[in-house]
Amino acid sequence: MTELEHQNKRKRPFTEHMFITLQAEEVAITAVAIYFLTKHSLGLSFWLWIPLFLSPDISMMGYLFNNRVGAFTYNLFHHRGLSLLITVAGFLLHQELTITVGILLFAHSSFDRMLGYGLKYSDHFKHTSLGWLGKKEPIE
Repeated sequence: MTELEHQNKRKRPFTEHMFITLQAEEVAITAVAIYFLTKHSLGLSFWLWIPLFLSPDISMMGYLFNNRVGAFTYNLFHHRGLSLLITVAGFLLHQELTITVGILLFAHSSFDRMLGYGLKYSDHFKHTSLGWLGKKEPIE
């Protein structure tokens, strides 16, 4: 175990109250994003949207190469700034598919953050922007 892992293994980078506040915010953001997905659904069936909603996690395949590549590909597909850029490009270009892809990436990223999965650091799969995955103790 590296020194960084040892220091942060069981700690969140914020208090329990702040974690709950951030989770509530992500619930709201996810709900709004899913609402917009219903408005830009491309006429696809609800049942098809379930696997499509989870499809950005295919980016974890980068971890088959190494942690650095895995973190890069995961973060690329889960970066909300990039998803907003894709959505805006779709609006400007009047491309419904591009709009939908951007909203889907945004909704999925917010959903992951709601569950406690943040962007990944390149040192370890379980090291995220929201702390280490697994059982955590809040900062006192």
